[in-house]
Amino acid sequence: MPLLLLIPLLFVGVVLLWLVLLPFGLWARYRNGGARRRAVGWVVRANAGLAAVSVLLFLLSAWIANRWVGASLLDGTVGLLAGFAVGALALRLTRFEPDATGFHYTPHRGVALLLTALIALRIVGGLWLSARGMGELVGVANAASAEPDASSAAAAWLQGGGWFGVGGLLLGYHATYARGLRQRLRGV
Repeated sequence: MPLLLLIPLLFVGVVLLWLVLLPFGLWARYRNGGARRRAVGWVVRANAGLAAVSVLLFLLSAWIANRWVGASLLDGTVGLLAGFAVGALALRLTRFEPDATGFHYTPHRGVALLLTALIALRIVGGLWLSARGMGELVGVANAASAEPDASSAAAAWLQGGGWFGVGGLLLGYHATYARGLRQRLRGV
């Protein structure tokens, strides 16, 4: 019997450990996002090709999910277009340095901070939706409220395809950045 009590405690311990380590992971993502890197030809080509395939698979999955999740294709497409714009801006802000040892590039720290903040907001939004759902499950939420508030509008957007928009933005950024890096490397 005491062994069965360890299973929920172990689960709670893993969740708490994840919550404690999450800020460190986000900080490491930000620090590495603005670090100087060497562009290796075959890695850049593979990255650009696989990102293009990922965009196609993303649009296919958004189209399929559109049957169950309202506006997922629209939100995913808008997110992709926004990601393409952010990727193009990031390429313009990136410092490229061809030298004797190879081709190096340094992404802009502001764009890395923006994308890291977006990932953090996505995690917080998922936790908020989970807590909101748990509150509704146990009857804490005011289900009789006739007027929608800002939190219910945000929840409706996130549940109605908003995650596809956020994912599309991140994927569109990466695909554009990888393609632009490939073109820049080809020109060297």
